[in-house]
Amino acid sequence: MKPTLVVLAAGMGSRYGGLKQIDPVGPSGEGILDYSVHDAIQAGFGKVVFIIRRDIEEAFRTAIGPHLEPRIPVEYAFQALDDLPGDCSLPEGRTKPWGTTHAILAARDLVREPFGVINADDFYGPKSFQLLADALTAPAAPPPPESWVLVGFPLRNTLSKHGTVSRGVCSVDASGHLRHIQECEKIRPLADGTAELLREGQPETVDGTQTVSMNMWGFTPAFFDKALSGFEAFLNAPPNPLTSEYYIPTEVQQRIDSGEAVVRVLQSPESWLGVTYPDDKPAVKAGLQTLVDRGIYPAELWT
Repeated sequence: MKPTLVVLAAGMGSRYGGLKQIDPVGPSGEGILDYSVHDAIQAGFGKVVFIIRRDIEEAFRTAIGPHLEPRIPVEYAFQALDDLPGDCSLPEGRTKPWGTTHAILAARDLVREPFGVINADDFYGPKSFQLLADALTAPAAPPPPESWVLVGFPLRNTLSKHGTVSRGVCSVDASGHLRHIQECEKIRPLADGTAELLREGQPETVDGTQTVSMNMWGFTPAFFDKALSGFEAFLNAPPNPLTSEYYIPTEVQQRIDSGEAVVRVLQSPESWLGVTYPDDKPAVKAGLQTLVDRGIYPAELWT
């Protein structure tokens, strides 16, 4: 059974100022998303599910549908504020999305096979997708625990020169398994090659070699039931009902701590590219042009 790729593409793009999910950055007008799906097809993924919002559906389908849908089965799922488990209700005044775990749950009725997860606005590179596909199709011991995968990148390779970012900072044991992951905010590079981050609100300087998550995960279908349970517990006691989000690292860490899942960390040899701020775009365009010049991609991706 070929794995499915779930693409988180419902982001608001508030810091970027627009739909960076489909903004053209390739030499022939391709978006980062085009390169990700191209690499996923080459790696052996059999279907793509895009998590989007209703208000961007028309623009999104128009931008990516004509060249992707003839090449791989494509489905769409919609992240909605009021798509909540159990008896949970939407807090009055809540307008902010519930985060990345909630986004994945939008695909729970469309995915029955092992699946990968990526961000729509991050370039991961072909070798990253091959690592993920190989892990999702390799024989695994029957659960429990569930066998999940994270493709990680060095922190210093994932930072923007134009503002701060958030990353899931990982602790990996000698056997290559994830022991701890924590969402850290306001990470910025420093002039000496180190980086500063906020960990639980406190500033901390790190050397930049730490493995971080760029939301390139591999899960079994059991993730959905576990995440529904975790999300419901979160909703019953959110730190802030109007702004708190339930991140993938939060859900994964709970399953590691409970012994319900083990997560193998695969170190990607690829150079990451991503757009968080408008000023990131020229560097991404230059990076993709370099890959075209090296023959990694054709100048027109979908010809």
